[in-house]
Amino acid sequence: MHAMTIEPGDTAASAGAPHGVRARLLGPLELHIGDTDRAPSTPKLLQLLAMLLIRPGRTVHVDSLVHELWNEAPPRSVRRTLHTYVHHLRRHLDPGGTGDLLVTSPPGYRLEIDAGAVDVWEFQRLHRLGRELLEEGDNAAAAHAFRTALDLWSGPPLANIHCGPTLAAYTVYLLEHRRDARDLWIEAEIRAGRHREMLGVLRSLTTADPFDETLHAHLIRALGLSGRRSDALASYEWLRSRLEDELGVKPSAELRELHRELLSEGHPVR
Repeated sequence: MHAMTIEPGDTAASAGAPHGVRARLLGPLELHIGDTDRAPSTPKLLQLLAMLLIRPGRTVHVDSLVHELWNEAPPRSVRRTLHTYVHHLRRHLDPGGTGDLLVTSPPGYRLEIDAGAVDVWEFQRLHRLGRELLEEGDNAAAAHAFRTALDLWSGPPLANIHCGPTLAAYTVYLLEHRRDARDLWIEAEIRAGRHREMLGVLRSLTTADPFDETLHAHLIRALGLSGRRSDALASYEWLRSRLEDELGVKPSAELRELHRELLSEGHPVR
């Protein structure tokens, strides 16, 4: 089988892309053509559309589509079956019959839309912008960029799709980048002096994910900067006890350093 290389940052433009097409992958898959969501409800067609949308404007090899849709158990007439699915998806996306959106492009098929029409592209652009602003010390602007990127999400990526191996790997990639954007957003907000405003958010996040040491480090730092040293120490002790009792590990080096700073009555470093 032809192995598909996932390139989520691909920004290749599609010269024949129709106007008014927007796609969402950061949540349930949607494909809006004008004011209408043209995403099919049939599971295999939806899965096929997702494979084409993660490589907008690029040819997706037939073998990659077969591997995703059927993994190690393709039907005997797999090429004919895939061709039938493509035919039905093309008719669903383009009831007028012009066939300009989903085209045959040997050795596979291509969805003729700009990468910029897919919400993943905008998320990645804002993620990169936030990193650049954070490196430049423009913390408030970085926080805004990260927050805007996170607001693009409406739920787990591809939430309405039964994912095969390629799409499952793609969703893991997206979730890791969402987590990174979230952590950098919190860091930027704290650096911008909004540590008190972030306490409620951090309490909620650490309750939902009690073993995420990065979140706990943010919470402990924000409490220390807010003059709540006893609360920061209590948070550290609670996490240390959970980690040792349930996982048999010690807190990270970053957390231990924060603890030492608190015990010495210094403030955590920004």
